[in-house]
Amino acid sequence: MPTPTPPTPTASTPTPPTPTPPTPPPSTGAGTPHARIRPWADPVVDANGHDPRSAYAERYWLSVIGPTATLIMRRLADEFDRDPDGFVIDLAHTATTMGLSYTKGANSPFGKALHRCVMFGLAQPTPDGFVVRRRLPNVAQRHLSRLPDDVQRAHYEWTRRTIQLDRRRIEQRLVELGVPPTAAARASEAAALAS
Repeated sequence: MPTPTPPTPTASTPTPPTPTPPTPPPSTGAGTPHARIRPWADPVVDANGHDPRSAYAERYWLSVIGPTATLIMRRLADEFDRDPDGFVIDLAHTATTMGLSYTKGANSPFGKALHRCVMFGLAQPTPDGFVVRRRLPNVAQRHLSRLPDDVQRAHYEWTRRTIQLDRRRIEQRLVELGVPPTAAARASEAAALAS
């Protein structure tokens, strides 16, 4: 019995559109996906925010976005120190060096952590990668309210004590004097908390 041939489309039976697959991250030709990371310019957060490697990020953001997303933000901050205008990362290599397997898509642990960075306003997707905050804003009250009472009190006390001191200015001055950015962020925080 011959195989029936499908009817040819006519003006009365339009051909359904072919779905367009999502654009994959750029590749270097070796089959490994890469992502272009650019700084997210936000004058307010850039001036008053927290370094992703700071004690603030560890105490408060970690509880909100989780350890893997926090580590991603720290890794990207290290890269921004080397290339302030942006860079390209090998997604599989980055995931593997963080102890995670990498599979394409948002369902891998690495993909989920990247999605959390986007979901909580620390990164935004672009056609070829992400724009990422170099500094983190204060954790929003709606996120703080989900944390234990002692952490909420500690955050309130931290903001009350540090609001009087321009941490960012101290941090920038320390970097100008040759202090590594990570150490400068921690030192400016310590100075703010001691005041």
